[in-house]
Amino acid sequence: MGIEETYQRRDKELSAIGSDPTGGLTRLLYTDVWKQGQEYVKAEMEAFGMQTRYDEIGNLFGRIEGSELPEETVMSGSHIDTVVNGGHLDGQFGILAAVTAMEYLVATHGQPKRSMEVLSLAEEEGSRFPTVFWGSKNLMGEANNEAVADIADAKGLKFVDEMRRQGFDFKAEQKMREDIKAFVEIHIEQGNVLENQELQIGVVNNIAGQRRYTVILEGQANHAGTTPMGYRRDTVYAFSKICVEGIEKAKAIGDPLVLTFGKVIPKPNTVNVVPGEVEFSIDCRHTDAEALKAFTAELEALMHRIAEEDGLEIDIDLWMDEAPVPMDEGIVSAIEKKAKEGNYKYRLMHSGAGHDSQVIAPHYPSAMIFVPSIGGISHNPAEETNMEDLIEGIKILADTLYELAYV
Repeated sequence: MGIEETYQRRDKELSAIGSDPTGGLTRLLYTDVWKQGQEYVKAEMEAFGMQTRYDEIGNLFGRIEGSELPEETVMSGSHIDTVVNGGHLDGQFGILAAVTAMEYLVATHGQPKRSMEVLSLAEEEGSRFPTVFWGSKNLMGEANNEAVADIADAKGLKFVDEMRRQGFDFKAEQKMREDIKAFVEIHIEQGNVLENQELQIGVVNNIAGQRRYTVILEGQANHAGTTPMGYRRDTVYAFSKICVEGIEKAKAIGDPLVLTFGKVIPKPNTVNVVPGEVEFSIDCRHTDAEALKAFTAELEALMHRIAEEDGLEIDIDLWMDEAPVPMDEGIVSAIEKKAKEGNYKYRLMHSGAGHDSQVIAPHYPSAMIFVPSIGGISHNPAEETNMEDLIEGIKILADTLYELAYV
């Protein structure tokens, strides 16, 4: 079977594990279908000669030993978990693409000079338990076991109990491997830039930094009919000014800055009461750390000014502050070289979404490859990419892995 037929079979079979009656896919960390998914990938890797193993927490590895430099490892993969009722490509494509690309390389070129590994990470999404990047943080020696010791899912099932039920446990010690020389993650874009520009491949050179806030404005709830406009301490009015002014400032700066007010909770949220409190979220992203800090500092000043003008109290909680993560220039150049040689329609671009690569890249040379997303849709049963684009992505991944592991 060729690359396309092999990938299609694997995608169909793995997508059946955790399939939702509504057409989506739900495969959450340490559930039975999650374990079935890992076991499926394990069997596919073993079928063409990979040596497989799990680490203590459930990350899965498939390895082809190198002929000359076995102590140097070139790795590719992604995460096996999904969001609730998600699509069949986010995470899953990166794993199956790595398996398919490495199988093709071994069948075509034989044993690599350096060792190659497929990585099927235990978890990235945070969809079942309030923790994210559990798989990659354990691989990097950064996991905080105490932070998950007492957490539970929506049904009250404890993280630790579910992990041990599947045969896994905490690592005895958090430490990094010394053999990993390169990590390449292929992923759907989850945006519509490539599709709109009619491109096949995105060569990712940076993952945007993120700052997230929870903001609470406090005024005074009062009767909607008897409180004159001039006497109101209306928090929705103040929020609306913050939203409009903030987004106008962001638009004026332009790409790659993005600003989102995603959650708004007015209280008491009643038709005939002036809202005395509003809680809202802010998500701001940029590929440059200083630019991100400068804009959010300006946004914070704007919020304080508007709150003061309207006679309100304000509480601003910056609860996420993730710096941008540049990709390795050498691997980015290798991908771009293969894109030019193969006459791919491509562009250099950043990732606005977070990925496992952002956890791995500060420690090991890493880069990402994007393929288009139809309509930019992801985390949704409608998530889809043209098969031709998926296969072209697998081919350029194989070309890149050849450059890294065989040359």
